[in-house]
Amino acid sequence: MSSSLPALSTTPRTRLGRMKKRGTPDRAVLDEILAAGFLCHLGVVVDGYPMVVPTVYGVTQDTLYLHGSVASPSLGGDAEVCVTVAHLDGIVVARSVFEHGINYRSAMIFGVPRQVTDPDEKLLGLRCLVEHIIPGQWDYARQPNRKELAASTLLALSLEEASVKVRTGPPDDGESPDAALGHWAGVVPARLVFDEPVRDPLLAGLDLPVPPHIRRLS
Repeated sequence: MSSSLPALSTTPRTRLGRMKKRGTPDRAVLDEILAAGFLCHLGVVVDGYPMVVPTVYGVTQDTLYLHGSVASPSLGGDAEVCVTVAHLDGIVVARSVFEHGINYRSAMIFGVPRQVTDPDEKLLGLRCLVEHIIPGQWDYARQPNRKELAASTLLALSLEEASVKVRTGPPDDGESPDAALGHWAGVVPARLVFDEPVRDPLLAGLDLPVPPHIRRLS
């Protein structure tokens, strides 16, 4: 999908100031980072104060959809935002404290989101969001009614201005004087794992197996 898309934009906000070697203009890397998760952090200034809100997202080829309540001040729209997505891939254990770190994949997306008001796009965006988290769940569960749609806010943020940063590999002090210390060094890998689904206690007495599309998560 990404091969036909342009490289990531270079703007004052997306240009890396340090560790430039960990950045890449490859749009495919952004797509992989967004596809690998569904939790992001939305940063916005509200009434002169910074606010960072964790929320879920769904993504299409060119748009990030963010969901929340109509009562949330951070989802009011018409303001510059910064959305971040990050994945921990490992703890980097070095010989010196200074060289410790983490292996990670991260993305930052900038822009002014628009509030989705068109009913058809709102349903499409919510479906995108639900399917991004649990593929197959939109058609399995009851879909939102008019009252529920009115109580939900959906923001659409373009992926036009974004940057990515990735660190992989062992610690950087393997060829430094600290290598003579004889300390163990390496990487402790990390990954997100879903456990076996736990049924709602109110399902007691009902012979309902876990649907295949939910069981696939674990």
